Amino acid sequence: MSRLTPAIGPLLLGIVLGLSSHPALASLLVVGGGAQRPLALGRLADLALNHLALAGTGLALVAGLGGGLGLIATRGRFAALRGSIDTFAAFAQAVPPVVVVALALPILGFGGPPTLLALAAYGLMPTLRGTVAALESVPTEAREAARAIGLTPGQILRQVELPLAAWGLIETLRTAFVLCVAVTAVGALAGAATLGTPIVAGLQNQNFVAMLQGALASAALAFLGDALLLAAGGLLRRA
Repeated sequence: MSRLTPAIGPLLLGIVLGLSSHPALASLLVVGGGAQRPLALGRLADLALNHLALAGTGLALVAGLGGGLGLIATRGRFAALRGSIDTFAAFAQAVPPVVVVALALPILGFGGPPTLLALAAYGLMPTLRGTVAALESVPTEAREAARAIGLTPGQILRQVELPLAAWGLIETLRTAFVLCVAVTAVGALAGAATLGTPIVAGLQNQNFVAMLQGALASAALAFLGDALLLAAGGLLRRA
């Protein structure tokens, strides 16, 4: 049970934030503005599900691309490419997500695709560097011992490096997930139905209740996902 203790804080905070996004509670948190109308609970739930689906897809893209490049960067035969890989990742993150979405609109159209491109670009560098750090934290002695008993490079990766780097990889996914949840809100600018939609519409209409609901629900998703990954990491450590 002690392994799951770190997940309790984010879990409770996520629940509190999620409950606070309820139309009745959010209305109480905003003072004045009788014309301000809260977002209906059903509509908020639909946006949250869409938001989570986009963020989850983006996390899968980021994990595959960043993790794959991180794996390549730590292999000896690709050592010469490491600087180029890091530079590419840094360049991808240097472009703000809003700009990525705006530039992608004429090519990818409205909705999810430009949002996913922004997620992949912005989450690439932290995922790459986290993967590299996790794999490089594996003791050299463990690799050498595995090599000495005749394991192939692929077997060393699967049976030695990945299990020993598991906690660091979970931490990397935690960071990537929070980034994905945050950046997915920007997808509302491209017409994607996310929790950023009431934020953007609220800014236009001065509806601070709807803005607050979108912000609280988005933060709740981030903390609940973080708690889930912390729990998974704790169980891995226990194993």
